[in-house]
Formats: sequence, C-alpha cells, structure tokens
Amino acid sequence: MGHGHGHGVSSGSARHLGRLWIAFGIGAAFMGLEFVVGFATGSLALISDAAHMLTDVLGVGMALAAIMLARRARTGGSRTFGLYRAEVLAALANAVLLFGVAGYVVHEAVGRFGNPPEVPGLPVVLAASAGLVANVVAFFLLRDGAKDSINVRGAYLEVLADLIGSVGVLISGAVTLIFGWRYADPVMGVAIGLFVLPRTYKLAASALRILFQHAPERLDVAEMKADLSRLPGVAEAHDLHVWTLTSGMEVASAHLTTRDLVDPAEVLRAAQVLLAERYHIEHATLQVEPGDSAQRCREISW
Repeated sequence: MGHGHGHGVSSGSARHLGRLWIAFGIGAAFMGLEFVVGFATGSLALISDAAHMLTDVLGVGMALAAIMLARRARTGGSRTFGLYRAEVLAALANAVLLFGVAGYVVHEAVGRFGNPPEVPGLPVVLAASAGLVANVVAFFLLRDGAKDSINVRGAYLEVLADLIGSVGVLISGAVTLIFGWRYADPVMGVAIGLFVLPRTYKLAASALRILFQHAPERLDVAEMKADLSRLPGVAEAHDLHVWTLTSGMEVASAHLTTRDLVDPAEVLRAAQVLLAERYHIEHATLQVEPGDSAQRCREISW
C-alpha cells in the first residue's frame, strides 16, 4: 500500500484570505453608511440595498470564519480530514441566504406595483454611488479567488449580487429624481431578484455535489479507471473513489491488482505519476495487491 501527495497544499480559499478581509472591511463600512443615510432620509430603497449589503458582509464573514476554522484545525484523532468541509458548508449557507434575500426582493417588488412608495432620488443616488464603488473594489478583489474556491465563490456572488443591486438602486434613484416615476424601484427589484436566483442555484448545486462526495465534474472516472488498468504490471484497477474535500483539494483512492512477478513499488510510483500529471490529483491512497486478493474486495456489498 502507499499514498502520494504534494507538500504545502492549501485550500483554494486560504490563498485569498487577505483579499477576503479587505472586502469584508469595505463592505461593512459602506453598509453602515447606507443604513445611516437610509434611515435619516426615510428612503426604503436605500435601506433595502443596505440590507442586501448586510447579506454581502455576512457572506464574506462566513467565508472568513470557515477558512480560519479550517486552518486552525489539525488532522489527527477523530478529525482525519481536518475541518476543510466547513468552507463548503459556508458556501451552502451563503446560497441559502441568497435564495432568501432574492425571494424577498422579488416578493416585495411585486407587492409595490399596486402602490409604489415615493422614494427620494438625490440621497439614494449619492449613497448608492458610494456603495457601488465599494462593491466594484470588492468584486475585483474576489474575482480570481472565485475560480479557485467554492467558498470564495459564495462571497464573490454575494458581492456581485450587491453590485448589481447598487447599480439598480442608482438607476431607479436617477429615474425617480429626473422623471418622478415611482415604478422604477419595484421594476428594478424584480430584475435584481431574477438575476441572482439562477447563479445562487448553481452555487448550491456545486456545494451539494461536494458534500455528497461526487467525483469532480472535470473528471471522467471510467477513463481514469481504464488508465490505471493499462499501467505496466497492473491486471485490474477497482474500488476507485474520487472526491473533493474542498475547493482545490481533490483526493482519490483505488486498489490495483498486479500480475505475477511485478514490483509493487514500481506500480505504485507509476500510478502516482499518472494521477498527478494527467488528472492533477496530488493526494491518492493506492493499495497494490496480488491477484488472488481481488476477490475479497468484490465481496464488499457497498
């Protein structure tokens, strides 16, 4: 038996910790500004946008908490995989939060069509402009990290949704200020909700895929099994499992049945190289076994 793994491997989220902290600070500051101006002017649109930014701050905060929890935890004892799955749970919580907010925005916007409230345009435009600047900065801070980590992607989608919300509030405020059209606010609310919901669904599906331990979407498990079976000295590859621990950390395990008079160490090294170079899996636990032991593995019902 043996295993192969790289050194210094960290989760995708941890590599962007500094940018998450900056995005959290910016979001919290401008959220406070929007709440203060919103309550001072009685602008429901601005208060709603501030509430939406609150979900943004909470989302980034949950991402940070999950990363810190995963980094503090050490494998050993009962935590054989550490607490990296906390990052995935945070991403799923972000998706649930976004579903709730988007649904609420659409519900409230539809309700306002009957009697749209009067929204003061100028303070809404000024405060929404400040919020937009904050969200643009946070958006660019998290954009690269969203490609590496489902956890950062959750925070990124929070920021993206809030950025779209700020643009919407800015447009509706300008329309109200210039034309006095009260329907601008509910129309924009529906548009924002419809924009957020599909992206939130995709985030939730990705998190659930990891939690249910499905193989990564990029991998063809049947092809991987065939490649392992074709290695020199291997008679059969079976009991192959591939899953994602958290974003950027994919692992695999497999049994390799060898032919007679084959060096198990050579088979192990060849399999490790195959998985690392062709499939980019640095951590693989491989059991190299003689041909007469394969039947025992097949007898396991699950």
